[in-house]
Amino acid sequence: MKIFIKIIIFLFLVSVLNIQKISAEEKIKIGLLVPITGQHSEIGKSIIKSVRLAINKIDNPLIEILPRDTKSNPAITLRKAKELNEIGVKIIIGPVFNKNLIYLDEIKDVIFLSLTNKILNNPKNIISTGINSESQFNTISKFQKINEIEKTIILIPKENYKEEIEKAIQQSKIKVDRVHYYESDPTKLTNQIEKITKYFQRKQNLENEIKKLEKSNEPNKKSEIEDLKKLDTLGKVDFEAIIISDFDESLKSITTSLLYTDVSPKDVHFITLNQWFDESLLKETSSQPIYFPSINKENYDYFIKTYYETFNEYPNQLSFLSYDLIGLVYYLIVKNNFVINKKMFLKKNMFKGKIGIFDIKNNKINHILNFYKVEDGSFKKIF
Repeated sequence: MKIFIKIIIFLFLVSVLNIQKISAEEKIKIGLLVPITGQHSEIGKSIIKSVRLAINKIDNPLIEILPRDTKSNPAITLRKAKELNEIGVKIIIGPVFNKNLIYLDEIKDVIFLSLTNKILNNPKNIISTGINSESQFNTISKFQKINEIEKTIILIPKENYKEEIEKAIQQSKIKVDRVHYYESDPTKLTNQIEKITKYFQRKQNLENEIKKLEKSNEPNKKSEIEDLKKLDTLGKVDFEAIIISDFDESLKSITTSLLYTDVSPKDVHFITLNQWFDESLLKETSSQPIYFPSINKENYDYFIKTYYETFNEYPNQLSFLSYDLIGLVYYLIVKNNFVINKKMFLKKNMFKGKIGIFDIKNNKINHILNFYKVEDGSFKKIF
């Protein structure tokens, strides 16, 4: 009996050792397509460093990251993707830029988690992981409901990402009263904003009211006229919130034109898209408060601090996203019994990353974001 038990224990130990040996040999291979040389090399190198931080955090020796240089070139991107596929890679983080996706539908059995936030006309094996417009409009919709905002207009530039925003409006839960398209040319912009805000009509309303009072027998008309002459216009605009789908200097040009046409953020909610906590907005005090959906700032600040302490430099914004993608991929692979296939992204799943919550379904990723306002020299979290 003792001999039999010893044989069973021996066979069990041999079995465990064999399983460990097989497991040790079966690495979880994750490809990484980024620009390591060329024009955008700093972005690629920042992403690689961020991935290193994520791997150290997970601390699983089975994960193997295989970076390849795309040189921000679509043809080179395809060649490098094929090389990764030939050595058994079934899932790749990247490419970074939308222009590098065009040939990747040739590799049917590889899933690409591109860092782009564009979702239109991508190959079927591409899953966009960036902070897309639909995610942002869903977050703005939540703000509308909390504040009982009934009338919202949206401004969309004619020149850039027009179709992406139109599709996002259609697919999101956003409540929109009307959409206006504008040209970003500063020589034309103010005139367009004047029409949108009915500036001349409101200015005429003021002039008419002053003339009316001047002809009236009102006992206090002199003081009332003096008060009216301090105004630029009379009458409110016909919207409670305005969503400005723009960034940087173009965004500031629009807010300046709104202020010129006597539309104040104190009376109308100025809302824009994810600004990645652009600190130049803190200086634009006249256009505050201004609201925007974004990633979790507390986690973002901590990531920047950790990255700087590790590498003595500051990260690119996209590297924060790539940090989360390593955790997301590992999480989904574990849930899928260590099998990498398209089912990982078909099932309804939610993953809490540093950016926020990844909402995964039907080969699509949306983000459940936070909402902030710029006011009094700081970014303040609303929810």
